[in-house]
Amino acid sequence: MKRKILSASARIQNVQTPIIPVIGEMIRTHPGTISLGQGVVYYDPPPGVAEYAAAAMADPVNHRYQPVEGIDALRAVLVDKLNRENKIDCADSTVVVTAGSNMGFFNAILAICDVGDEVILLTPWYFNHEMAIRIAGCQPMGVATDADFQPDIASIEAKITNKTRAIVTISPNNPTGAVYTPDILDAVNALCAERGIYHISDEAYEYFVYGDVAHHSPASRKATEDHTISLFSLSKSYSLASWRIGYMVIPDHLAESVRKIQDTNVICPPVISQYAALHALKSGYEYCRPMIKRIADVRQHLYQALEDVPGIAANHADGAFYVFLEIPGDNRIDIEIVSELVKDFGVAAIPGSAFGIESGTYLRVSYGALEPDAVKRGIDCLCDGLRSIVTR
Repeated sequence: MKRKILSASARIQNVQTPIIPVIGEMIRTHPGTISLGQGVVYYDPPPGVAEYAAAAMADPVNHRYQPVEGIDALRAVLVDKLNRENKIDCADSTVVVTAGSNMGFFNAILAICDVGDEVILLTPWYFNHEMAIRIAGCQPMGVATDADFQPDIASIEAKITNKTRAIVTISPNNPTGAVYTPDILDAVNALCAERGIYHISDEAYEYFVYGDVAHHSPASRKATEDHTISLFSLSKSYSLASWRIGYMVIPDHLAESVRKIQDTNVICPPVISQYAALHALKSGYEYCRPMIKRIADVRQHLYQALEDVPGIAANHADGAFYVFLEIPGDNRIDIEIVSELVKDFGVAAIPGSAFGIESGTYLRVSYGALEPDAVKRGIDCLCDGLRSIVTR
């Protein structure tokens, strides 16, 4: 009898390969490459985080499973933070600590969607959102943003079908850095309420706004608690990326569903990491402020340098730590351009095709991780590479 050839599910084979490890391997094979790829920050967590986590490790209780939704002490601090900073009243909502906000997003998709359902993403989208939707057996439905990467409400509404379960917004945005105005976010939220679908608001970059621009949480408005899912992260703001702690604010009616999902997937968020997060949050935004000010200076320096590169279109965004570059008239595959930048110029970026871009050639440049001594060198290498590409 002929043996059947085993393979991965068709569902998983339809999911794009994670781009960050692909670029990471390019960097590893070219030592000395400056990474403007992965979205991380240059600074360390608040002082005392490691010591506080070590003290938590000394308690035998913390080596056992803890509540699925997160430890009570951390959830209480998060409820207070959400009320003070985001103006979100959690009285009719549930706060769930997650192993990063990517897990929060996956929790949300599994809780609200059935196989074959549709989820609206604004393009360019965040690749892990698109991947999670496909893994869940659902269909991502891309809706183009305008020239400034702002959502168009009419285009979003036109995309809604009887299979639509949610609209996803990311503000400040990954990959464009665009910050959506309160009016736009509230309009999306109102549309969701009107059409009986969820609004998933990813706010991982809430602290990373520049100038007079302010961050807005859609769930801060009245009568939003039944259909709004808000996602947050400590990976960026407090530089706790590897500790894997995020949190979600969900309608109470989804609490039991999310409990089932999280208990099955991870049982509980990493307990020691939760204590690290608890200590980091005591420092508050005041700890992050001076580091974000320095990132703002790097942002300005990068924009000025890009102005001297002919033919490059760089969006001037007000948030996150990304620039989404267009290379007009270049017909090469964007991953080939990234490979050239790494091999010949010692600098890495992320290809725009990973974010759902189907026409044009784009790169996402991440500038939050640049150390002071690497800023000028990294930007110079990028600009030299881009000049070479656009002038040949």
